[in-house]
Amino acid sequence: MKGQSEFLPLNIAVLTVSDTRTAENDSSGDYLCESLQAAGHQLQTRALVADDIYRLRAVVSQWVAEEAVQVILVTGGTGFTLRDSTPEALRPLLDKEVTGFGELFRALSLEDIGTSTIQSRAFAGLANRTLLFAVPGSTGACRLAWERIICEQLDSRHRPCNFAGLLVHGRHAG
Repeated sequence: MKGQSEFLPLNIAVLTVSDTRTAENDSSGDYLCESLQAAGHQLQTRALVADDIYRLRAVVSQWVAEEAVQVILVTGGTGFTLRDSTPEALRPLLDKEVTGFGELFRALSLEDIGTSTIQSRAFAGLANRTLLFAVPGSTGACRLAWERIICEQLDSRHRPCNFAGLLVHGRHAG
């Protein structure tokens, strides 16, 4: 999909996955909310959910079913601890995976955290024509993902291609 000449704001939901964070100390969720709004997009909704497969699926399934939500940004639960279950919870909901996102995130992350990047299970995909990005829970990882990948891919003016046109027009397509 080619870039547009005008900016198309998207409706974005932000989900923080954590057993320890609260609304008062969710710096990663705060960063994503502030950044998407600074870029001109709309914060549609925000939630903080414990790292539980069924709770994650319930929230994301509800958002994916809503016409108004075009993008979901998920932070947390992508590591290798026993409680990290974001990929297991959300990958089954995807119709298509954006395999290049996880690959590019880990390649860029190598510059910051070295070989520890192999423990990141960041991923992205489309579910019911809603674009979902899942990134690690650290604010640094959210910043890297937003500034170096996601922001451009949600900007309708980015060339040679981006996801914005697909998301704006795709929700109503047959």
